[in-house]
Amino acid sequence: MTAFKIMSYNIHSGIGMDGVFDMDRIAGVIRQAGADMIGLQEADVHWGPRSRFGHTVEELAQALGMFYYTAPVYDLPPQREGEPNRQFGVAVLSRFPIVRAANHRLTRLSTQDREAPPTPMPGFAETVLDVDGTAVTVYVTHLDYRPNPALRQLQVTEMLDIVGESSGKLLLGDFNAGPEAPELERLFERFGDTWSIRGSDPGLSFPADEPRSKIDYILAGDGLRVKETSVIESLASDHRPIVASIRLEL
Repeated sequence: MTAFKIMSYNIHSGIGMDGVFDMDRIAGVIRQAGADMIGLQEADVHWGPRSRFGHTVEELAQALGMFYYTAPVYDLPPQREGEPNRQFGVAVLSRFPIVRAANHRLTRLSTQDREAPPTPMPGFAETVLDVDGTAVTVYVTHLDYRPNPALRQLQVTEMLDIVGESSGKLLLGDFNAGPEAPELERLFERFGDTWSIRGSDPGLSFPADEPRSKIDYILAGDGLRVKETSVIESLASDHRPIVASIRLEL
């Protein structure tokens, strides 16, 4: 049966705990982990000087020899005339071909306009991958970070409406809430948390230098057996990446 490794990684725009932007370092972490598919959060595409106006997702895809799909939350005019739009959000990298993709909307509070009310905004990625002839769907998300859980709870409801039944599907990302958070309960009713299934410690991933929180997740639906999970020790971002080994049983 086909097996693969999947990673969730908040790359913090490619900026490590030392404050240095270094996409080669991010690529090295992914390469060493042996991940076949990766869900990225906080990915810059021509965003600004912090990431040298580069397409960080394309850079990773080229370095790793992978397909990619970007699902920006923000798609803004360029800072300089004649340049590409500035984008920031989530993305998928995959060794397997991406046969279909969509950027879904969730209700969000904008970080670019502090006065704006909660509004449906893009940034919830759906990709259907051809994994050796079997369709596997990977969703990548980044939930609201604010202490009040109400918006995260709404986002969970919206995601579940989009995802539907869980067979052959993976949902991963930075949920900005611990596994005991009430707003995440419905996710765990439909999907298995790979860490709770195979993890041997609390699975803390943030902050990268002295992790105190489990807020990064890989959730697996029916037909996807979890073989192993790990948190990768790395200071290349402010989050440590998490990895799960999955066997297809579809």
